[in-house]
Amino acid sequence: MNDRDELAARFEAQRAHLHGVAYRMLGSPAEAEDAVQEAWLRLSRTDGIDNLAAWLRTVVSRVCLDMLRARKNRREDPTGHPPELADPNTPEHDAVLVDSVGRAMLVVLDTLSPAERIAFVLHDLFAVPFDQIASTLERSPAAAKKLASRARSRVHGTPELSAPDLARNRHVVEAFLEAARGGDIDALLAVLAPGVVRRVAPETGLPVEVRGARDVAEETRIFGRRARFAEVALVNGQVGAVVAPHGRLLLALAVTVEGDRVTGYDVIVDPNRLTIRVLGG
Repeated sequence: MNDRDELAARFEAQRAHLHGVAYRMLGSPAEAEDAVQEAWLRLSRTDGIDNLAAWLRTVVSRVCLDMLRARKNRREDPTGHPPELADPNTPEHDAVLVDSVGRAMLVVLDTLSPAERIAFVLHDLFAVPFDQIASTLERSPAAAKKLASRARSRVHGTPELSAPDLARNRHVVEAFLEAARGGDIDALLAVLAPGVVRRVAPETGLPVEVRGARDVAEETRIFGRRARFAEVALVNGQVGAVVAPHGRLLLALAVTVEGDRVTGYDVIVDPNRLTIRVLGG
């Protein structure tokens, strides 16, 4: 094995980790692969690297930072198409990536500034020390720590509910989503209150209100295919759900729970009306 072959083998040993880092930073499998390939090109032109793993992670992080900044300037969707046109037959590989990170996490990460996202992903998801993050961001360790802390508060937030209410409401919303995914009318009726109300803004083209468990359940069954892209989250401080094909926000459900039933939910498509946070396990 010559030196280049050995270098390529060492790089391949790091590829999966680098792709995982890049995907969490970018939220796009294709862009993550581009970032990893750029790291390989830079590596092939560089000699004398002591800590290859750390060097590659730093390079990938800097490439991702540049891509995030460019994306923000272009104000374009990183997946290359608006979420409402997302293919429901998501490729299995992409679906596994989204599920491994969490749809709510990807949605919230997309609201962070590029520097906040890099700092949070490296520190909170991959336990990279702040001195290394500081080098990547070209800031002081204290500044990097502050970025990660600010991002953390935006990712997780503070629920408006007590712990018991949070757990109960989460159970109810998860049961609702599970029934919606399966198009199970009986299961939907079991989790919907008799007088449940579904509301949505008129610009969506849907009826502004649907009332009654049977009518709401029938409508939910019709649109149930979108539930495969749904995940429980904190929506405006309450337990709700995000619908995020490919990890990109399509809409959110602000759910009202009383007892063990859903008494109402608002379908919100305007991101300016949303504060979404990740609901811890």
